[in-house]
Amino acid sequence: MDIEINNKNMHILECFSSESRVRILMLLNEEPRSINELAEALGFSSAIITKHIQKLEEAGLIRTESISGKRGRRKVCHLLHDSLTLRFKSVKQEDDNAYSVSIPVGQYADYEVKPTCGLASESGMIGMVDDPRYFSSPDHVKAKHLWFGSGFVQYRIPNYLVGRQQLRELKISFEICSEAPDYNEHWPSDISFSLNGVHVGMWTCPGDFGRKRGVFTPDWWRTGTQHGLLKTLTIGAEGSFLDGQRMSDITPGDLQIEVGKDIAFQISNPETAVHRGGVNLFGSRFGNYDQEIEVVVHYAPAP
Repeated sequence: MDIEINNKNMHILECFSSESRVRILMLLNEEPRSINELAEALGFSSAIITKHIQKLEEAGLIRTESISGKRGRRKVCHLLHDSLTLRFKSVKQEDDNAYSVSIPVGQYADYEVKPTCGLASESGMIGMVDDPRYFSSPDHVKAKHLWFGSGFVQYRIPNYLVGRQQLRELKISFEICSEAPDYNEHWPSDISFSLNGVHVGMWTCPGDFGRKRGVFTPDWWRTGTQHGLLKTLTIGAEGSFLDGQRMSDITPGDLQIEVGKDIAFQISNPETAVHRGGVNLFGSRFGNYDQEIEVVVHYAPAP
């Protein structure tokens, strides 16, 4: 989660001014809990906990669901984000325009993968597990979760720039983690990102997460990887960053953007990587974040 520090986001920032709300977030980081379980752990009444939960839910930090229990229905709370980046500097908007696109994780344009690998929709498996040939199946566009032990997937970002318009900032958000057989919370993977063939940077994911069930992972998916981490890749005038951490000096001017040509975005874990730990990608209705690969393009209009 990436937010700008301003008055519009006070409802999020105020959540961290309360020690009780911070403690609630810490407990939910361990596992989802009901209102009563949180009240018991913190020594507060259910009414007080409910008020804190309402603020956290309004801020988009948690999600609640009502489920059946032995004594009727109960409200269970889930943490929605693994990290939060506070942004002090904003993109200058005086002469800036933008457009956004949502690219389904199954809508890759090219791939080269090796097992372990597979594709899953929200309703079931697509083809056979550990058979890369099914990445060519026409049904791959329905995938909400894909994984591979090494290799790459490449997506085409629509380029709607015309004339002398220039790319100012490119922001790409996605849910991702390593890929181990079944799962392994301590399984590092050197995951690389490139745009139009230009290597933007590499990030070492700490593991493949399966201990806690994904918030949006469908019921039919019982074991194995459950969710990833939400990461935001930003390429701007000051360089390339992942969740605010500098990856390289690559700027939009280095990406060889051409009018009328899509922008190729590649996610890879090459066999030459020090940590060849694979890749898991999650789309909407799978994992911890109900989203696909979300892209925002900021550009300067023609002079």
